[in-house]
Formats: sequence, structure tokens, C-alpha cells
Amino acid sequence: MTRLVLDTDVVLAAFLSDAGASRQLLLDALDAKFSLLLAVPLLLEYEAVLSRPQHLAAARLSQRDVIDVLDELAGVCVPVAFDFRWRPSGADKDDELVIETAINGQADMIATFNIRHMRTACEAFGIVAERPAPCLQRIRA
Repeated sequence: MTRLVLDTDVVLAAFLSDAGASRQLLLDALDAKFSLLLAVPLLLEYEAVLSRPQHLAAARLSQRDVIDVLDELAGVCVPVAFDFRWRPSGADKDDELVIETAINGQADMIATFNIRHMRTACEAFGIVAERPAPCLQRIRA
């Protein structure tokens, strides 16, 4: 089964739009169609970003809604502990947490919109960094 990390930008996009590959990846994660890799710090980053007032308003969700979805993700994920720190990885500093989760969780892929920085950092570890739509296609193939 594919081992995948969702970048925070993909999770945010899934909350903001119900039509798109990001939302489908989130739904597929909840349906255990792939192994979602999550570290506690990454889950906390999801919560911090999704809970920003502008994002809650844009998604028409409450803080409780966000917590409920994140609780569901935590219930289906493969937990990742950081056995080793891989910083700096060569990625943008805001992406280091996602990269560390992927490396320590032995990910196959990272779904991200930040391809430019992620691909270079991921290639050294044999991890594919793709936009949500190609990730979804690979998972469903």
C-alpha cells in the first residue's frame, strides 16, 4: 500500500474546496486507500493552519469541525516518530517538517503544491513529490 504524506497546503486546499484532488486525497486517507503518514508535530501544524480565522471563514467550518476531521485522520494514520532529524534537507524551511515525516515514515510520496522545493529534497531519499492530482492517479492506478 502506498505510503503518503500530505503537505499542509494540500490539507488546507481539501478543506477549502470540495471539488478537487486535494479533497479526494483527504477522503481516500479517511477510507484507508493508502497509508497516511503523520507525525504529531505535523498534525499540530495542520491544526494551527486550519484554525486560522480566515481559513475557518473561507471553509465555513468551526474549530470543532477541524478537530473532528483531524481526530479522524489521527485514527487512520500510520504514526511516525522522528528517529533522526534530517534538517536542513534542502527544502524550504517551512517544508522541513513534511520532509522529516516522509523520511522517518519511509514514504513513497508527498502530495504538495510546492513542487519546486520539495522535489529536490525528496529525490535524495527516493521519495516522489507530486501535486495532488498525479498522487491521486498513482494511488488509484
